[in-house]
Amino acid sequence: MTVDLAELSTEQLTASFNRRAWKSLSFPSTLYLQPIMDVLMQDIPNEHQLEVQLGLQEALVNAARHGNSLDPSKSVSIRYAKTNRELCWIITDEGQGFNTPTGTCDNWSDPVPCESGECGRGLFILFQVFDQVKWNNNGTQLALYKRYSQPRRKNFSFF
Repeated sequence: MTVDLAELSTEQLTASFNRRAWKSLSFPSTLYLQPIMDVLMQDIPNEHQLEVQLGLQEALVNAARHGNSLDPSKSVSIRYAKTNRELCWIITDEGQGFNTPTGTCDNWSDPVPCESGECGRGLFILFQVFDQVKWNNNGTQLALYKRYSQPRRKNFSFF
């Protein structure tokens, strides 16, 4: 199954994965993310651990800092699913939203775009790490999607 986030609403995306595959968690807006990252990284294949950790951390920091203004009374919610070949996360904050970028990072002339005094480093990382990145219309919900291959089992032979 290959998912095209550009064509799917969050509800359709959720339905495209087995309903039992989805897990969820939420946390008050904070930059102390280690316990959250530990849970989210449990089932990530070893060869994707570093890049996915970097991408997820950037997305969660953006949701807590920029979305919720680090207001501890506001939460960041995450729904996530894994299949044999795909990973998906839906991250939601309680902020005012933002004007989401259009296109992909490939269309940006500057490798690290800067707008309105913000560096854009996190957005650049998201587009590099994940196969698809999509926000809802008001910018309070982010869907991240990554394809990967299952490692092949090695055949053992005896002499």
